[in-house]
Amino acid sequence: MPRQAGILMPITSLPSPYGIGTIGKEAYKFADFLKKSGQKIWQILPVGPTSYGDSPYQSFSTYAGNPYMIDLDTLVAEGLLKKAELKKYEWGSNPGYVDYEKIYNSRFEVLRIAYDRFKEQEDQKAFTSFKRRNCKWLKNYALYMAVKKANGMKAWTEWEDEDIRVREPKAVDRYTRKFKDEIGFWSWIQYKFYEQWEKFRAYVNSKGIKILGDMPIYVAMDSADTWANPEVFWLTEDRQPVCVAGCPPDYFSATGQLWGNPLYNWEYLKSTNYAWWFERIKAADALFDITRIDHFRAFDSYWAIPFPAENAIGGSWLEGPGIEFFNRMKEAIGDIEIVAEDLGTLTPGVIQLLKDSGYPGMKVLEFAFDSGEENDYLPHNYTENCVVYSGTHDNDTLMGWHDNTASDSDKAHAWSYCQISPEEGFNWGIIRTAYESKANYAIIQMQDILGLGSEARINTPSTLGGNWEWRIDGAMLTKELAAKLKDLATRTGRTED
Repeated sequence: MPRQAGILMPITSLPSPYGIGTIGKEAYKFADFLKKSGQKIWQILPVGPTSYGDSPYQSFSTYAGNPYMIDLDTLVAEGLLKKAELKKYEWGSNPGYVDYEKIYNSRFEVLRIAYDRFKEQEDQKAFTSFKRRNCKWLKNYALYMAVKKANGMKAWTEWEDEDIRVREPKAVDRYTRKFKDEIGFWSWIQYKFYEQWEKFRAYVNSKGIKILGDMPIYVAMDSADTWANPEVFWLTEDRQPVCVAGCPPDYFSATGQLWGNPLYNWEYLKSTNYAWWFERIKAADALFDITRIDHFRAFDSYWAIPFPAENAIGGSWLEGPGIEFFNRMKEAIGDIEIVAEDLGTLTPGVIQLLKDSGYPGMKVLEFAFDSGEENDYLPHNYTENCVVYSGTHDNDTLMGWHDNTASDSDKAHAWSYCQISPEEGFNWGIIRTAYESKANYAIIQMQDILGLGSEARINTPSTLGGNWEWRIDGAMLTKELAAKLKDLATRTGRTED
C-alpha cells in the first residue's frame, strides 16, 4: 500500500443552488481540486436515503442511493426539468447549511415532475435493464417506499394493514399492482442516482483518485432491509427488536449512545454462510473503491441494549462472528479494499481481530493528547497499516476542539509534541503531523484544512437536530490552498505527481 493523502468531504456538503450537495458539476470540480492538491483519496459519508434525523447512518435502504444527491441540473440538460420550474421552489436561505425540511418538501415534487416527463419517452430500455439487474433489492425498496408513503411515512412496524406489514405474499402482490406507478417512481429515482453515480465515479477515478465510501455496520429498523429480511435480525415473533444497537458510556457520551438499530441474528446468518451480509459488501464494493466498515469492533463483540430503553447504560457485551466471518467473506467474494473503523475502547479480542483480518484501522489525532499520557493515537505508536485522521465526522473540528473543548494541558501537549509554531497555525501543524506519520493513509476533514471552528462541525453523537448540515463555500477551494496541500503531500511522500 503506497503512502497516500486524502480529504474527508461529504457529498451533501458541496455547494449547489438547490440546498444540498449533489453528484453534479461541483462534485466534479471538487475532484479537480483533489487532483491539484496531490490527493489520492476522497472519503465520503454513507450515500443511502436518509430517514428521520437526516443521519446517513439511518437509511431506508442499504442498497439505495440518496435522492437528494441526484443532480437536478443534469435532469434539466436531459429535458426532464426546466430551470424556471426549479426557481419556484424553496431550497433554503443559507448556502452554508442544509435546510432539510425545505429540501424534503421541494425535492420529491421536482423529481415527480421529471419522472412524469420521463414516462412519456419511448425509449425505456436502459431503465428496464437497470430494474432487471437490481431486482433483488429494488423491488422490495420501491414497494416499501410506496406503501410507506401511503401510510403517511410511518415506520413499517406501524402500518395499519398487518398483511403487508408482515409481507403476506398475497398482500405483496396486491400492493404491487395497486401502487404500480408509485413503485415506478421510486425505481426511477434509483435508476437516475446510479446513472449519475457511475459517471461521477468514473471521472473521479480518471483523476487517479479513489472513493473511500462508508458502510454502517447496522441498518435502520425502519428500512426496506429489515422489513424484507426479518429473519436476518434479532426480532420477536411480532417483529419488534429484542435488543438494539449502541455503545456504552465513553468519551462522547456519559449515557452511551442508543442508536436503536436492530441487531443481527448471527446464528441464522452463519447457517446461510452470511449470504445477506456478503451481498451487502459486494454492493458497497461496486459503489466505492475502498469501503470503510463502521463500528468494526462489533464483529468481535457488540453492545446489546434491551428494547425499549431510554439510554445505552443497561446494555451488555455479546460475542460477534469474529474472524470466521472475514475468512468466509474472502472465500465467497474475494479480497476487497476495506478500512476498519476500530475506534472506542478496544479489547484484546478486537485488537486481535483487526490484526488477523489485515485491514488498516483508524487513528485520530484529537484523541492523542490526553494531558501527556501515552496512548495508541500518538503517531510514534503507529504501524504503516493504518489511517490517520485529524478528526472524524463525529468529532469537533480541530479549531473547535482547540478553542472550546480541549484542556490547557492537552493543547500544550499537542503544540509541543507536533512542534507547531504560531506562524504555522494549529490546524496546519496537526495536518503536517498526520502527513509526516508512518500511517499509509492520512485523511483530513475539509473543515480542518480550512481552519473552521465548531460552526462547521458535521455531527455531534447522541444529539438530534443541527447535524449533517454544514456546507462549504466553493470560493474557499483556491489554487493557493491546492498548492499548499500538494507541497505537503510531495514533501511527505504521499503523491507521485
